[in-house]
Amino acid sequence: MDIHEAAERHAPARMPPPRAADQAMHGLIAGRFEWLRRFPIARWAPIPLRLIVGYGFMEHGFAKLARGPDAFPAILHALGVPAPHLMGWLTILVEIVGGLFVLLGALIPLASIPMAAVLLVAMITVHLPYGFSSIKLQAVTAAGAQFGPPGFETNLLYLACLAALVLGGSGPLALDGLLAKRRQIARSSSDAEPSAGCRAAGGPDGATNGRSLT
Repeated sequence: MDIHEAAERHAPARMPPPRAADQAMHGLIAGRFEWLRRFPIARWAPIPLRLIVGYGFMEHGFAKLARGPDAFPAILHALGVPAPHLMGWLTILVEIVGGLFVLLGALIPLASIPMAAVLLVAMITVHLPYGFSSIKLQAVTAAGAQFGPPGFETNLLYLACLAALVLGGSGPLALDGLLAKRRQIARSSSDAEPSAGCRAAGGPDGATNGRSLT
């Protein structure tokens, strides 16, 4: 027995060719991964941020309106905020309109500026003296759970969500994306169409109409 025969005897057996069912299964798995690469799940991450930020701001704005038009300006007056009536109505407007813009995914970089200002003012004037935590369970009585004054934790969460939307985009199902697609389609169609002068000077194949100039 020579060396080649010994090597062939001790060599592992060759794997049989894959069957048609195995090839179909591999193709199906590869197709699924290709679909995930085309439509990644991460692109939907802004949706829950828009829902919680938009609904949260609108809820706070409508709650201020439900307590009466003079209730929130009175609170601002007690805090020493200048022009409490003007600032109160501006705050309510920012919360309702800005929350709606975030909810719809429209002009989020622009709407986030006054929304962040409202959060910072509320954090500095109201919540900062009470520390970080927004949930401070003090006691549970027959009337229910008793909580202490909330800290600035919720303000920071809203600011972080706004920063994520501004930096990462509003995601799918947003008016910003729809308007951007329409602008792109209009721009591409305008670039593809020849000008009126070119259409008058030449036919469909670029030849001049009428008599030659020579």
